[in-house]
Amino acid sequence: MRKVLMSACLLGRKVRYDGGSLSVHDQLVEKWVSEGWVVPVCPEVEAGMSIPRKPAEIFRGNGNMVLDGETDVVEKGGNVVTEDFIAGASIALELCKKFNIEIAVLAESSPSCGSSFIYDGSFSGNRSPGIGVTVALLRRHGVQVFSQHEVTDANKAIHATSA
Repeated sequence: MRKVLMSACLLGRKVRYDGGSLSVHDQLVEKWVSEGWVVPVCPEVEAGMSIPRKPAEIFRGNGNMVLDGETDVVEKGGNVVTEDFIAGASIALELCKKFNIEIAVLAESSPSCGSSFIYDGSFSGNRSPGIGVTVALLRRHGVQVFSQHEVTDANKAIHATSA
């Protein structure tokens, strides 16, 4: 049976840093859930971070740079949480391996899950092109990652990989 890794916050789970969710109301996602395809994950929570927690951003870089040890993930206020983000990414990758997942739909702009944009590390609300730590690790292992704004494309990829 095909499986899709999906950010838990997109499924309505209140796991975001602010204790909220980013629920996606999409017929394709509802179909995936009803057919048992979705494996939810929140890398930060899986790594043991609290709900709520301080906002975190990648400092002057992206998820690949974090994995390569070139920059850090920092909470507002300065606490470095790089290891938590790498641990959460590793757990997400293990879920992909366990369930033979090739497609993920993750929350855009997140320092873990952003697949096109992330916040720029200044805590000013500015986004810049880039990917989060989990996306970087998953892509390094061949997982196709889409944002919640690309559900139709993810669905096409699911059917292409299962054909």
